Amino acid sequence: MVPKIHKRGTRTLGLLYYLYGPGKAEEHVDPHLVASWDHAAPDPGRDPEATYKQLQQLLDQPLALLDKNERPNKHVWHLSVRNGPTDRILSDQEWGDVARRMVTAAGIDDSEQGAGCRWVAVRHADDHIHILATLVREDGYRPNLDFDAVRVQAEARRLETELGLRRLNSGDGTASKRPTSAERHKATRQGRTRTAREELRETVRRAAAGAGSEAEFFARLAAAGVLVRTRTAPSGDLLGYTVALADDLNKDGHPVFYPGSKLAPDLSLPRIRDRWSGPQPTGRTGEPTVPSGPARARRRASAALWQAVLVMDGAEDAVVAGYIAAAGEILDALAQTSAARTRRELREAAAVFERATRSHIRAVHGHDRALRQAARDLIYSGPVAGRGEDGAMTAMVIDMVFFLVTAAAHWHARKEHAQQAAAARLAAGHLRTAYQAAAAQPMGVLALRGRSLALPVLHRQRARLREALPHLAEQVLAEPGWAALAATLADAEAAGYDTVALLADVAARRELASAEQISDVLVWRLRQAADLPADAQTTPLSHGPGQRPARAANGPAEQGPQRGGRR
Repeated sequence: MVPKIHKRGTRTLGLLYYLYGPGKAEEHVDPHLVASWDHAAPDPGRDPEATYKQLQQLLDQPLALLDKNERPNKHVWHLSVRNGPTDRILSDQEWGDVARRMVTAAGIDDSEQGAGCRWVAVRHADDHIHILATLVREDGYRPNLDFDAVRVQAEARRLETELGLRRLNSGDGTASKRPTSAERHKATRQGRTRTAREELRETVRRAAAGAGSEAEFFARLAAAGVLVRTRTAPSGDLLGYTVALADDLNKDGHPVFYPGSKLAPDLSLPRIRDRWSGPQPTGRTGEPTVPSGPARARRRASAALWQAVLVMDGAEDAVVAGYIAAAGEILDALAQTSAARTRRELREAAAVFERATRSHIRAVHGHDRALRQAARDLIYSGPVAGRGEDGAMTAMVIDMVFFLVTAAAHWHARKEHAQQAAAARLAAGHLRTAYQAAAAQPMGVLALRGRSLALPVLHRQRARLREALPHLAEQVLAEPGWAALAATLADAEAAGYDTVALLADVAARRELASAEQISDVLVWRLRQAADLPADAQTTPLSHGPGQRPARAANGPAEQGPQRGGRR
C-alpha cells in the first residue's frame, strides 16, 4: 500500500472535476465516494441530483469562517493511496476504512480533537483511492500536519498487515525523488519509456562513476548530450549545477532543468565532491590511467572487488558504506561498457542497486579508491566484444561484483535498512542472470578441456579437491562445472602452484552458500588468485606432475599481487 501526499492546491472544484472525470486516458471507471467527513455528503458519481459545485461548497465552507487574509494560500490537501498489482481488490467498505484511518493518522480529522477538517475519499479504480481535504477545521483552526507523510506511511504498514496485503519496506528519506504524475504523463505523450528525471538520473550517475574532478564530471555530461548550467558564488566558486535533456521542453519552449539533488540525494555537487575527498584515480599527469584493454581492466576490477569483499566484514560502518557506493560506480561502468548479451541485465542491476548505495550511514571515501579506479579503468578501456578473454573476464568480474552486492545485502539487513537490502538482493538477481549469459561460452570451453584431460591428471585433481575441501568435494564433483574446475586446477598446477593449498585458501576466503554452483565460483577465484588467463583457450594444460617446481599458496611477488589467493 503506497500513500502519496501530492502538492497542496488552491482549487477544490478543479480537483473534484479530475477525480470524478474520465482521467487522462479514460482510465477512471465508476468514480464514487467511499467515505467522507459527513455521511450525508453528496456524491456526484452515484447521485444524479448531486453536483460538483455542491460538494465543493460544502468542503470549502469552513474557509468562510476566516477573514480573507487569514485563509491559507493553498487550502487543498490531496492524498492518494494505491495497492500493488498482486494485492487483492478491496471492497468499498474496506477502502472507506482505509480513508478514515489515513485522515486520522495525518491529523486531518481526528475524533479525539473534536471537529476536524472536511474531506472526501473518491474511488475511480479497483486499486486506489484519492482523499481531498480542506485545510481549515470547522472550529476555524488549521490542522497540525507536521510529519503527515511519515504518519500515513506508518499507518499504511499497519493496514497492510491487517488487510493481508503485500508488506512494503518503510522509507527512510534517502530514496531518489520519484517522477511526478505530470512528468509521467508528459513522457507518455512524448513516447518515452522513462521520464526526463529518470533519464537524467542515470546519465548523471554514469558521468560521476570513476570521475576524478569537477572538470571531468562536467565534460562527461556534455559528451552525453546533456545540457548543463552551473551556479557560482560572487567569488567564482562553483556552488551547484542543473541538467536538462535538450528535447524536454516546458510550455514556453525552454529546457526543463533539474538540480542534481532533485535527481538523487547523492548527486548534489557537495555529495559528488565527497567522492573526491581521498586520493583520486588519475595518472601522474591527471589523465586517465588506462589498462591494456577491456580484459585487463576487468581483471583489475575483479581484484579490487574481491579485496573489498574480504575487508567489509571487519570494517567500520562508514567505510563499508563507501565500498557499497563505489560498487555502484563499478556497476554503472559495467553497464556502459558491457556486450550485448549482458547489457540489459547489467543496466537493470545498476539501476536497482542505486537504492542500496545510500542510507543514513554517511559513506567515508578514501578506502574505496581501488574500486573507483577500477570504475574509471572500465570506462576508459572501452566496451568489450563479449568474446575470448574479454568475454571470460566479463564473467569473472560479474561473479566478483555479485559477491560484493550479496555482502551489501547482508550488511544492510543487519543494519535494518530494509529498502536498501531489498534493492541489493534484486540487483544480485540481475547479476546472476548476466553471469549466466557471460559465462556460458568460457565455462563451456573450460569444461570441454576438463573432460579431455588424461585420466591420471583428472584423478589427481579429484584427489586434491577432496584433500583441500573434504566437506564440499562430493557436492562439487556432482556439479556440471566440475570439469571446468578440473581444467583450472590443472592450469594452476602447470603454473607451479600447490593446488591443494591454493584451493583451500580461495574457498576459505568467503562464504560459498550464496553460489548456485560452487564449482563456478571456485573456477573464477582460482583463475584470479593464480593470475591465469580467463580465456582458457590461451592456457596450456599440464599433462603430468613435476613440470615446474610447485609453488606454495603465497607464490612469488613477481607473479602479481593476488598470487596464491591472498587477495
